[in-house]
Amino acid sequence: MFRRLLLFLIGAGVAIFLYLKIRDYLRKARPEVIGHRVAESASGVSESARGFIDRLRAGMAERETELRETLGLPDDQR
Repeated sequence: MFRRLLLFLIGAGVAIFLYLKIRDYLRKARPEVIGHRVAESASGVSESARGFIDRLRAGMAERETELRETLGLPDDQR
């Protein structure tokens, strides 16, 4: 009798655990949620690319100034 009760409680616990996990998975798999995650990732990538380009341009300007000083060329007036 106690063994059957124990097995019933274990089975009920597993069933509740699986129910909660499946419900959480289905909540995360909705199209709105997936779209939101993709949009966040895309904005993060664009910000990273923008930061990289800014650092690249700053480095190019610094190197150009070094070369102009080394070669004795006048500053570029744009």
